[in-house]
Amino acid sequence: MTATHPRPAATTPVPTGRGTPVDAGRWPDVAAPPHASWARRATTAAVVRRALHRLPLRVRFADGDTVGLGGPLVEVHDPDAFHGRIGAQGLIGFGESYMAGEWDAPDLVGALTVLAAHAADLVPAPLQRLRGLWHQRRPADRRNTPEGARDNISSHYDLSNDLFALFLDDTLSYSSAVFPAFPARRASFAAAQQRKIDRLLDLAEVGDGTRLLEIGTGWGELALRAAGRGAHVTSLTLSREQRDRALARAREAGLADRVRVELRDYREEQGTYDAVVSVEMIEAVGAEFWPVYFRTLDERLAPGGRVALQAITMPHDRMLAARDTYTWIQKYVFPGGLIPSTDAIEATVRDHTGLRVAHRYDFGAHYAETLRLWRERFTERAAEVDALGFDETFRRLWTFYLAYSEAGFRAAYLDVQQYLFTKEGTAR
Repeated sequence: MTATHPRPAATTPVPTGRGTPVDAGRWPDVAAPPHASWARRATTAAVVRRALHRLPLRVRFADGDTVGLGGPLVEVHDPDAFHGRIGAQGLIGFGESYMAGEWDAPDLVGALTVLAAHAADLVPAPLQRLRGLWHQRRPADRRNTPEGARDNISSHYDLSNDLFALFLDDTLSYSSAVFPAFPARRASFAAAQQRKIDRLLDLAEVGDGTRLLEIGTGWGELALRAAGRGAHVTSLTLSREQRDRALARAREAGLADRVRVELRDYREEQGTYDAVVSVEMIEAVGAEFWPVYFRTLDERLAPGGRVALQAITMPHDRMLAARDTYTWIQKYVFPGGLIPSTDAIEATVRDHTGLRVAHRYDFGAHYAETLRLWRERFTERAAEVDALGFDETFRRLWTFYLAYSEAGFRAAYLDVQQYLFTKEGTAR
């Protein structure tokens, strides 16, 4: 269980930042920042201010001092705590400082987009070689072994179906849509999600009688649309909440005879299928298990079959830098996860499978708009989030997560791909 869980035993809230109470039982590392010596805080302050001085930002500290070239405003309410957290824990500390209310930004996405665009050179090269002093190693218990993967998936996707329903569109799709035009409109959100799904089903040539394996069910929209084409769908998930909702939706749609949703790890599946589809599942697999994941796609696919994969990606050099470090996203949102690069995906497919890359389509700008719509709706429905039992620290966490992700796509630090892999042989 990670700190994202909404309702562990409550303790006395601890005032932090601008007096925002933080429940120390739910959020111990936010309520009690790590110790950082005066020397480390001073050094961090000097490095941070030097980096900010040359960025198109306007960073205003509590004493009135302002640095930056101008642009989105960042207000640092508690500079001592802000620098102490960053000095002790790098970007984990930066995110926890936001959760604690020690800094804010009226245009959070704009500010984070500037930082994402300069991620590779924010820290001077000599200091980057000392990153091991503040970057934590990934916890061993977060490896995506079959048992570890169940815990990691549950900690995010089993938070609450009602929570996700508050900000997702009517299809309950939790991945990038494909919009007809920008800016994306909320009224066309569900249709844009269905357009994304139909592209994947078309790539995999899913039609009447297709035996389809879906790895990563979500809340069932892809399985329903495939079954609506006449396919026989087996969908795998590790989330009980998602399985229950997907099965209910299949019954309501009159498609229960064509959709099976199994609470099963992809490594445990033994069937043979004409097509395999997996949407933004690889990010939760973990680098050490990418060969196993792609071999499973290959082994489950019949000769002549097709795999359609949707994956978030990042530049290869940044992926290598992140591969062995513990990040804020891993600590609070997606434990055990790692976003791959296109180089890593294609090298793993080449070296560990008989599959061939037949097509790749990137559409990162569409993900930025998807995240904007999610974030706006999450913000608008804050009172309903609160009524579900999620406190203010959780809301700041998720606001930061959605804005941080949107900024990554707007800065082109992140991208999203749809792949088609084919397998030699004759289809049945």
